[in-house]
Amino acid sequence: MLGLEKLPSTSGIYIFKKNKSYLYVGKSVNIKARVKSHFENAKIDIKESLIVKNSDSIDYVITDSEIKALLLEAELIQKYHPKYNVIWRDNKSYLYVKITVKEEYPKILLVRRENDGKSKYFGPFPSVRAVTLLLREIRRLIPFCGQKNISSKPCFYSKIGLCKPCPNEIKSRLCSKDVLVASNMKAEYRSNIGTIKRILSGNVDTVLRSLYKELKFFSSQHKYEEAIVLRNKILRFEKLLYRMPVHEDVENEYNQSEAALKSLLFFLKKYFPTLIELERIECYDISNLSHQNSTASMVVLQDGLIFKPGYRKFKIKNKVLRSDFSMIEEILRRRFKQSWNKPNLIVIDGGKPQVRTTLKVLSEIGETIPTVGLAKNPDRLIIGIGTTLPTVHFIRNNVGFNLLRLARDESHRFARKYHLFLRDSNFLV
Repeated sequence: MLGLEKLPSTSGIYIFKKNKSYLYVGKSVNIKARVKSHFENAKIDIKESLIVKNSDSIDYVITDSEIKALLLEAELIQKYHPKYNVIWRDNKSYLYVKITVKEEYPKILLVRRENDGKSKYFGPFPSVRAVTLLLREIRRLIPFCGQKNISSKPCFYSKIGLCKPCPNEIKSRLCSKDVLVASNMKAEYRSNIGTIKRILSGNVDTVLRSLYKELKFFSSQHKYEEAIVLRNKILRFEKLLYRMPVHEDVENEYNQSEAALKSLLFFLKKYFPTLIELERIECYDISNLSHQNSTASMVVLQDGLIFKPGYRKFKIKNKVLRSDFSMIEEILRRRFKQSWNKPNLIVIDGGKPQVRTTLKVLSEIGETIPTVGLAKNPDRLIIGIGTTLPTVHFIRNNVGFNLLRLARDESHRFARKYHLFLRDSNFLV
């Protein structure tokens, strides 16, 4: 079967080739399973039969998220024009994201097949749902204009923060001779368009690094309100990258949670030999951005799936606590006084200091539970054993590691939501 056994069971794109020519490019959360389905479908479908029969090799590229696979798939189809990717399955033309780069205020539009010679096109994208969701989430992070014509009044989307700065408002300021402000707004808008082009080109890691750098600057300048807004956007964008499902049809049949648990358990048993199951995973996060209304979250994964009934939120009771470490101590002691089910694994947001604090508390209260830390920039695992606490860099295409990322993202979201609630309402629990 053209080397089917050598294909990985991870997300990415696969390429059916003949004499190094591209015949068909596809994406999947499980390359091996998806390619296998082509062979099965070839028995009953003419197009699938032609793809398989006319190919002499299958290549692949692993990606660490489905969105990156979607973008890479589109890039390769546009570049190589594979014979069997020409027409979409419902006989309509593919979708493209069009950026009118030669206009003074470039617009971003979703179009069918066209080429006006004046715009930059990204695609083709075979799924309306996937590309629509992609643009919607990008717009929440980086506002842009989708209007074909510029008027003198700010558009509706500018009022809800999805077109900012609005070209209509820039034009209005120019008319009122507010040239300096208008010039800065125009530069910001064009910078936003450049960032979106990088995302659609697949350079999402570069964009993320830039956003984290900006977040660090806001924090260093004590601009906490701006930092919170940006951090929320970054987390939403990472959720888009690593958790948004864009797969369809046969891929829905695969139980990703089971595969993720097996992968994670296989990895962790090297460090925790007595670990026999991962039925319950608890992940903890501290929201302590402004040292006021500090909160913590405990999110639960049950059999590899989000288990919201098990979520718990904590308001830090000791008002004099200022470090994440002392707050971790408080919430862990409070948690293990409860009669809740014990976890098979504890995941703590942070690096070696946070893991050491967790292990210290567990030792003092007489609990022996495998513990790992999840540090950022770059993502890496801190294994809670020994005195050195081994560090393992994240294997991005590993579904087990991505399960831990899921827990971390949920704990961020849940802790932050409670923190903002307390801050905005000054509500005391």
